[in-house]
Amino acid sequence: MEIKGRIALITGAASGIGRSYAEELMNQGAKVSICDINVEEGEKLYHSLASRHGKDKVIFCKCDVTDYPQFEESFKTTIATFGYIDIVINNAGIMYDRFWELQVDINLNGVIRGILLALRFLGIDNGGRGGVVINTGSNVSINPYISAPIYSATKAAIVSLTRAFGDRYHVCLTGVKVMAICPGATKSNLVSNVGKQLLTPQYEDAWRRDTATSSSQTPEHVAKSLIHLLTNGKSGSVWLVENGQPACEITFAKH
Repeated sequence: MEIKGRIALITGAASGIGRSYAEELMNQGAKVSICDINVEEGEKLYHSLASRHGKDKVIFCKCDVTDYPQFEESFKTTIATFGYIDIVINNAGIMYDRFWELQVDINLNGVIRGILLALRFLGIDNGGRGGVVINTGSNVSINPYISAPIYSATKAAIVSLTRAFGDRYHVCLTGVKVMAICPGATKSNLVSNVGKQLLTPQYEDAWRRDTATSSSQTPEHVAKSLIHLLTNGKSGSVWLVENGQPACEITFAKH
């Protein structure tokens, strides 16, 4: 996919990896809809990007991915502004096993809502133009952290969703490709007070063991890997991005 001139809707786009996605896509010539529950940070990013790229290239939509009508409205507003959507990036996520029900609703249900909305608004079977969905998983999608079992489960589910919806069967029906990017440890606000985020403070020793060999990468590196997926990836593929290394496609045995 050629990035220049494309329209991208990104959830969780006001900070961290999502912010870097928005900045890199706009640097590549895309127009971006910043979707985030954090209005203050979202508006700041909007004004920053608008001043650099032009007000006609970016919008901000308040979006809580656990609220289907609000999520739906973000799609409608983006299409009303830009005419259509080419790329949907399901990026919103938290690491908070202690509040596991909210975590599941954001990390898993939010991605399901995003995929279904993308198929509804982009699918050729619904009068759309087709497009691409990128789901943000994690390195724990592949190798779970014993210290964060519920978080790991939400991210592992994203891989199955991606592989299933990304199958040729669905692509032929909808014209929408689906891929997943799974970043390893990345400098962001995902982990701010791990003792309060884990299911119990007793798991902190296990967390230190889980993360002992991790080398933190920049969100900008993950964003450049996103561009690689969009330009080279095939539907249903899952890509691991960790330790600042180039994106590596994960292969799965077929039965």
